[in-house]
Parts: sequence; structure tokens; C-alpha cells
Amino acid sequence: MSNLLLKNIGTIISGDIENPIIKGDMIFIEDGKIKHVGFFENFDNQGADRIIDCNSTTVTPGLIDSHCHTILGDYTSRQNQSGFLESELHGGVTTMISAGEVHLKGRPKDPAGVKALAILASKSFVNFRPGGAKVEGGAVILEKGLTLSDFQEMAKEGVHIVGEIGLGSVKDPEVAAPMVKWARECGMTIMMHTGGTSIPGSSTVTADMVIQTDPDIASHVNGGPTAVSFEEIEKLVEQTDMALEIVHCGNPLMSVKAGNLFADKDALHRVIIGNDAPSGTGVVPLGILRVVNLLASLTSITAEQALCMATGNTARIHKLNRGVIEPGREADLVIMDAPMGSVGKDALSAIVAGDVPGVAMVLVDGEIVVPKSRNTPPATRKPVIL
Repeated sequence: MSNLLLKNIGTIISGDIENPIIKGDMIFIEDGKIKHVGFFENFDNQGADRIIDCNSTTVTPGLIDSHCHTILGDYTSRQNQSGFLESELHGGVTTMISAGEVHLKGRPKDPAGVKALAILASKSFVNFRPGGAKVEGGAVILEKGLTLSDFQEMAKEGVHIVGEIGLGSVKDPEVAAPMVKWARECGMTIMMHTGGTSIPGSSTVTADMVIQTDPDIASHVNGGPTAVSFEEIEKLVEQTDMALEIVHCGNPLMSVKAGNLFADKDALHRVIIGNDAPSGTGVVPLGILRVVNLLASLTSITAEQALCMATGNTARIHKLNRGVIEPGREADLVIMDAPMGSVGKDALSAIVAGDVPGVAMVLVDGEIVVPKSRNTPPATRKPVIL
């Protein structure tokens, strides 16, 4: 891999919600990872092979979709559509995290079958990057009969996610809790459906059920698509320390109420953002940016905080070496600006105004994978490759 210098950056979003904006105007990338971040005038140029003049635009970590229902390849039978993952990349999403391959036609529901599906999906997405995006696939759906040795085998073969608990036959906390313990011992990150039913076979899940099961993530607390009550969300905030997910394919009113609650309770470091698509709502390439817009324009959450929820927070929960702009991290980056015609003067002020920012360029491991988004409005200012 070659070295790459991004210079003349207007604003750098760190991905770290405790310090969301980095002082500096340049990022130096070496062998696919970030090596230096700071001011160009203080940088001892080590001979970049390529230079991108960012033209005073905003650079953020690549967005991470915390809730994507992949299957195999870049196809969803839920909406009979191909290319939905590559299309999401054009919305600035460089990593999609599976919440379970539940939409596979004829999905096996026995222990051997769900174990095989999780291993297959996990391994296939290691070798397949749609458009250059990274997919954390193979989220095992819990079915009755799984044992500790099954989790150990899956972990050995690369499975590191438990998909939404409640989508399979394991629904009750009494059955789920031991499996959660086994999965956690194997280093897996565990999601759990929260709220009303979403697909045939799933069930309504209350805050008490989530608390008793003790996952790492309370999925779509704003509804997937039907939300729990505001009092239930308060209970999850006050009685747990688990991650709290807001998704696009949920209840928008509850997204706003929950966002303000999280800010009031100093719980923003626990909030992650997902699409929860493909679903009956559809395929939403700009879903992550639209949730960022919703929170930044209608709650007390700032644009830079919302962007950190969609990047560094999710990376931390899932133990990924990306989502934060700092030395040693994978160089997955988005260059964005206010869209043409926006009242905003830059990406952050456009987001606060409710406008989807223009994605001008997307990089994965320091390589340009999207030279210009086909899905967002065009950016006012555009980076130039020198």
C-alpha cells in the first residue's frame, strides 16, 4: 500500500464522543492505517505517494451501521434487491454489522444449521467487500439446543456476534441468559431485540426481559419498528450500562425523546446508530446519515456527537480497530461538506439544519472506494487529488 496525505481539512471529527473534534488540518495514512493527525505546518512530510487537498471540507471516520440484516453476498431477499450494501457505502457507511442473517430463504432453525450459517456468513464476508465496504457478517441467531461447545466452535471459526435475541426460538430470559454467558465467555458481542414484533416468529420484548438476559446491546430502543414506552427506555438507561441503539427503521418520535433522555442522563457514550434494514421499511442507503440528522436537528445532541455515535461508539462496543481518527486505526474515512443549496456553511451546520451532507469521497484502508457519492446531494466543496 502507498502513503496518503489528506491536507487542508476544515474540520476533523474524531469519533471519540468525549472529544469529538480534533484540532488539526491534516491526516497522514501509511499502509492503510492512520499514522499522524495534526497541523500540516507541524508535519514533517515523509514523502506521501498521493495527496488529497480536502478544500476545507469535513473529514469523519467511516460511518458504521450497527444493525444490518445481511444474508450472503450483496443481496437481500427481504426486498429482492441486489447491491444494497454497496449503495450504503455511498452514504458514507464503510462498515456494516450483521444483526442476524434472518432473511435467508429456508433459514435453518436447528443448532447445527444456525451454527453453519453463522460460520459461512462470517467467513464469506471476510473475503467479500461490496464496493470496498467491510461487513461484519455471521451473527448467530439463537435457537434452542445450542451448547457451550457450539459457541466455542463458532468463535474459533471467526463468529463474534450474537444476532438479535428474540428472532429465533430462544426468547425467554431463562433460556437466553445461559447462552449469553457462553457467548460472552467466547468474546462475542450480543444484541437483543427490544420492543414490538418485527417479523413472523419474533416476539415483543420488554425492558425487564432485556435486563434479565443482559446483552451488550439493547437493539433499536426507538422501535424495530414498534418502540417500547418512554418509561421502558428510562429503565434501560438507569438500570443498565449496556449500549442503546437508535435505528432509522423505527419510531421517529421516540428517537427524539430517547435522544434528549440520553443527553440529560450523560449516556451519549452508550448510544449507537443503525439502519435495521433491509426490512419491511425497505433498503435505506442514507439511513445512518438521516438518524444523525434527526438527532442533531431535533434534540440537544450536537452534530459532532451524533457522528461519534455512528462511528467510535459502535467500534468500541464491537471491538473494531476503526471508527476513530487516531494513529494505529484503520484509515476508513469520509470527506463531506454541506450539500449544494443548504443553509449550512459546512457539514456540521448542514446536519444541524436537517440537511443530509454531501459525501464527496469515501476511503477504506486509505484507498478511495467512492470518488463521489451517487446517493447524497453533491457537496458544495470537493476534494482534489493532487
